[in-house]
Amino acid sequence: MTKKWVYTLGEIDQAEAAVDGDWDKVRGLLGGKGANLGEMNRLGVPVPPGFTITTEACNAYLEAGRTLPPELWDQVLAALRAMEEETGKRFGDPSSPLLVSCRSGAKFSMPGMMDTVLDIGLNDEVTDGMIKLTGDERFAYDSYRRLIQMFGTVVLGIRDEPFEDTLAIFREERGVKSDSDLTGEDLRDIVAKFKEIVRRRARIEFPSSAEEQLRMAVEAVFSSWNGKRARDYRQAANIAHDLGTGVNVVTMVYGNLGDNSATGVAMSRNATTGENALEGDYLMNAQGEDVVAGTRPTKPLNELRGEMPAIYEEFESIARRLEKHYREMQDMEFTVERGKLWILQTRTGKRTAQAAVRIAVELAEEGLITREEAVLRLDPAQIEFFLHPQFSAAAKAGTSPLAHGLNVSPGAATGRVAFDPDLAERWAKENGREVLLVRPETKPDDVHGMLAAEGILTSSGGRTSHAALVARQFGKPAVVGAAELKIDLGARSMTVGELEIREGDWISIDGTTGEVFEGKLDTVVPDITDQWLARLMDWADEFRRLGVRANADYPEDAERARKYGAEGIGLCRTEHMFFEPERLPIVQRMITTRSPGERREAVAALLPFQRKDFAGLFRAMDGLPVIIRLIDPPLHEFLPAFEELTRELADLQIQITSARTLDEVEEITDKLSETRSMLDRVGSLRESNPMLGLRGVRLGILIPELTRMQVRAVIEAACEVSQDGVKAIPEIMIPLTSHVNELERQRGVLEAEAKKVMEEQGVEVSYQFGTMIEVPRAALTADQIAEYAEFLSFGTNDLTQTTFAMSRDDAESGFLVEYIGQGILPTNPFATLDEDGVAKLMGLAVAGARKTRPDIETGVCGEHGGDPASIAICDRLGLNYVSCSPYRVPIARLSAAQSALRARDLKSRRPPPRAAQRT
Repeated sequence: MTKKWVYTLGEIDQAEAAVDGDWDKVRGLLGGKGANLGEMNRLGVPVPPGFTITTEACNAYLEAGRTLPPELWDQVLAALRAMEEETGKRFGDPSSPLLVSCRSGAKFSMPGMMDTVLDIGLNDEVTDGMIKLTGDERFAYDSYRRLIQMFGTVVLGIRDEPFEDTLAIFREERGVKSDSDLTGEDLRDIVAKFKEIVRRRARIEFPSSAEEQLRMAVEAVFSSWNGKRARDYRQAANIAHDLGTGVNVVTMVYGNLGDNSATGVAMSRNATTGENALEGDYLMNAQGEDVVAGTRPTKPLNELRGEMPAIYEEFESIARRLEKHYREMQDMEFTVERGKLWILQTRTGKRTAQAAVRIAVELAEEGLITREEAVLRLDPAQIEFFLHPQFSAAAKAGTSPLAHGLNVSPGAATGRVAFDPDLAERWAKENGREVLLVRPETKPDDVHGMLAAEGILTSSGGRTSHAALVARQFGKPAVVGAAELKIDLGARSMTVGELEIREGDWISIDGTTGEVFEGKLDTVVPDITDQWLARLMDWADEFRRLGVRANADYPEDAERARKYGAEGIGLCRTEHMFFEPERLPIVQRMITTRSPGERREAVAALLPFQRKDFAGLFRAMDGLPVIIRLIDPPLHEFLPAFEELTRELADLQIQITSARTLDEVEEITDKLSETRSMLDRVGSLRESNPMLGLRGVRLGILIPELTRMQVRAVIEAACEVSQDGVKAIPEIMIPLTSHVNELERQRGVLEAEAKKVMEEQGVEVSYQFGTMIEVPRAALTADQIAEYAEFLSFGTNDLTQTTFAMSRDDAESGFLVEYIGQGILPTNPFATLDEDGVAKLMGLAVAGARKTRPDIETGVCGEHGGDPASIAICDRLGLNYVSCSPYRVPIARLSAAQSALRARDLKSRRPPPRAAQRT
């Protein structure tokens, strides 16, 4: 049976039947654009006639060394004949010309990343025919020059500059500012110049055959799937490289046929704020590329209501209808040709994180989607954008904006000005510089520089321009259309009035307000106060089954974590407290002394500090559990480095030879003695592999007075705050257990200390003892360990290191990058849990521990606790909680809810409703 490569817009039912009615697979087959064109046609929305070549054809073309599949072209020609029948026009016929566009359309929207060719079918004879039919020489030759320019750049690979330079020369000679001011005679001469550019640069004549133009354009769109900008975009957006793109061939309709014609791009809701109001840009008497390219100042969509009230009302009705049908905010392209409205595209609209949250919540409240769907729609990573840096009030108070533009993507960004996307990428990647990409307007070829930059600034363009779309997609702060900026790419500078800013100078942009500032302004991380996010997170909390705690070492961290929804502290690293300036000398004295008495004095001196620390945490977490990990790292980490002391000793020995007075000699001699003593002690503590040496529970067993002091501080603090009405719930964690005997020994000593303190204080405190599972042996013997542990916390950073036998610090800066690049490992196991290895060990540990102690509490306190994919694994393992940094608590809450909802859907095995599939 002949493979079907082509579907007309009227054959959407056949496409759906070919993939068993699965709308997601229809989008995979036809691409999002083709599927939605067919669906709109089925709904009766005014869509120009056309057809779609499948993504399967694209993949077959690329796999065959860029050769079209057999029978594909015959199907294309048959679809063209059907378009001719429907329109009453003929492809390539001067007397009644059918002109078409050729556009890409992958399963997932990739705005501007692949190629488009418009006005296909024009040649000298057809152009003359159009002049006779329309009586408009300017329109006909403007369309012809656009075809030659797009065909030359997209299909023949000619750079855009020769074409743009020609247009610039004509504008200058005629004394006009815009291409739209050039006459038909001017454009006829420009067409001749453009043909000469093609002849000279591509060494071929511009093809006059309509079918040849279409064939070459189709192949160019297929090839653009593997173009650099498309691959860069897919890499950044986590889109698979093997999906391929569809090709949509659609009848041309024109918005540049006079004052009763227009073209525009619109969103059914505000893409920046999420407000339920139409938002977009349009131009009268123009083509669509003029709107998105930023080459002409656009008008806000609401002005169309005054210029074309009936068209605006019709468009508004269609927008609401499409949003209701797809149950999602829509991004639509439209053209008005001589008073007739056509919808050229609809797709799920790109939006900021703030808009995404508000839209999801309001769609649920309007009854278009369920609360569960609202929670599932948000990418957990988008929550990070709520914490985009903002300029501090003090920073903005000290300066005035030098320019204003459109606030299309929120957040503050500072960086050195780069006018070239290649330079922006190089500075960011090779030099680690903070960069702001500054352009008159951005193009799809700039996407690599946009992704590398901290933010984006353009002097032209509107809310639906390329820069705005990409910035919103990737959460980059952006200001567009800052017309006060005069950018000279040749001179690598821009001016604002009398001020000149050169490449490499610092500027700052505020994507929330649209302001541009000179210099580097200070930024602050805001608190999350968004009402829509709060509502969505409340829903998420209803659905999740996994608890979320925070890693916090100080009261201010704990307070922030609680504000973000943490249900306790899953890890307090007590050693971090020892690095405070007033404490470190005491810690060093405790480590270096050989006198038991001095060590006891040093430990006693640390007790008040620790007690105060823990009391602050208990107050911040009143009524919630606080897991306090006893000292974990090797002692040498609190001392100067051996190599540093060796150099210092050598320097002192040189100084003493040049000392001039007895006082200087005595002073240097004392320093020599201190340094030698410290060097001897550091040398005695040196280990070949300190991460697997004297640390964790081993340290507590060999220096019991240290961990006893810590437990005393914990219980004393709990007793203290409980007398003030604060409910303290301490959970004491003994790190790095590998054998049950270690835990039994250490717990016995520490529990005796805890009981002794409560007896002294006359206060009873509820507490628990548990341990960290950080090495494979502990995971494998968790059934034994659970006899002496009331909770287990997986230290997944170290568990990953010991399971893979690789040092994180060395691997991530070395061979691990190559492993991931070559596909040896699918992901970085220190970023996302290794499900086949590390997670399997965790599963064995949980099962073993629960056999011994069915109610044992289990959680994760490594960095994986804030990674959405790892959280889903922890949820499937049946852990009680994950713990992460305070700033990632909202991400963890949402990820846990999504994991629970997906598990529920899998369990029910009910397919989503038809309309929901189309979202």
